[in-house]
Amino acid sequence: MQTKTTASAAKPFAITCENLHFSYSFKSILQDVNLAIPHGAVVGLIGANGCGKSTLLRCLVGLHKPQQGEVRLFNTPVLEMDDTIRERLGFVAQSADLFPWLTVERHIKMIGQAYPKWRERRAIELALRLRLPMGREVSQLSGGDQQKLAVVLALAHQPDLVILDEPVSSLDPLTRRDFMRSLFQDERPIFADSIDKNAMPDSSAEYAPTILISSHLLSDLERVVSHVAFMRDGRIQLFEEWDAVLEFVRILPRSIFDLPQSLCIAENREECIVDIRHLNDWLKRNPETKFNIDDIITAPSINGLDDLFIALNS
Repeated sequence: MQTKTTASAAKPFAITCENLHFSYSFKSILQDVNLAIPHGAVVGLIGANGCGKSTLLRCLVGLHKPQQGEVRLFNTPVLEMDDTIRERLGFVAQSADLFPWLTVERHIKMIGQAYPKWRERRAIELALRLRLPMGREVSQLSGGDQQKLAVVLALAHQPDLVILDEPVSSLDPLTRRDFMRSLFQDERPIFADSIDKNAMPDSSAEYAPTILISSHLLSDLERVVSHVAFMRDGRIQLFEEWDAVLEFVRILPRSIFDLPQSLCIAENREECIVDIRHLNDWLKRNPETKFNIDDIITAPSINGLDDLFIALNS
């Protein structure tokens, strides 16, 4: 499949990656990753298992050092970030990094000592809201409850950037739905409700962190994301606002539309993926080409992330 990355609108960025390459044991994991995530975006990072999602996220928070390229958080190189930048970051790994002999409550009290903006009461409220047993040791928790606790610990200091690697993979479908609703969609979603009004009683500011969430459970993501980033074989295939994808991207069968490769965002043997916003400019540069723009524009829009994921990975 041939791919190219679409550019997002020019906005201030919370995360930038430039020409990122990472290899492990002589195997290339990330290849020339370029990404710019605007402040306040909720980005779904999507790709098949083994495509490099977790490696990319670990590079973003400085846990992996790339062989080439640079990551910047809030315009600071991630390998040079100090405590003031780290305090603005909340990261949840795919496997929760917890102390098995400590209870949920002890985790909240101990981890809070590392963060000046930590709000213990807020963390306890979040834990109870997610139905975590406060007096139970981590070794006695299910994998799903461990992941919930990791999310609580990542949010309680009100970070400006939240990075979640497969946070719902250990949850059953019903619990997963409730968990995602708690994060994003309730009348009092956890992200919006994490600001401490007691600490800032006169503040009218809303807490709106930048969120990057990796998942292969696409139906969970498409309800909450503002942007989508698709990965395949260590590369970013497509990064775009989700609303723009729904409005402007078309998946066209080659049996009907025989379009040139240079017009496609991506292609496979049976389909080409096209952004209709680029059609007029492309025709101006290639006036000899004959095809009906209206047929492409009026082609059905994509139905959801599943459709686009399958087309990009076929």
